[in-house]
Amino acid sequence: MNIPKINVGDRLELKKKHPCGTAVFTVMRVGSDIRIVCDGCGRDMVLPREKLEKAIKKIHPAVDEEHE
Repeated sequence: MNIPKINVGDRLELKKKHPCGTAVFTVMRVGSDIRIVCDGCGRDMVLPREKLEKAIKKIHPAVDEEHE
């Protein structure tokens, strides 16, 4: 089983859309629970890691500004 690496600042594209219409969320906190914020309306949610890992369609890594 492949365990995705999720870091603070990553943008996650989920399989289901949020009620506001967007499916992209930004990671704010990582641990056993992961806090994400909707990029469309700003709603923040705390989800268990296992549930969120199943809902991820694609991970867009955070841009590291130090190396640019």
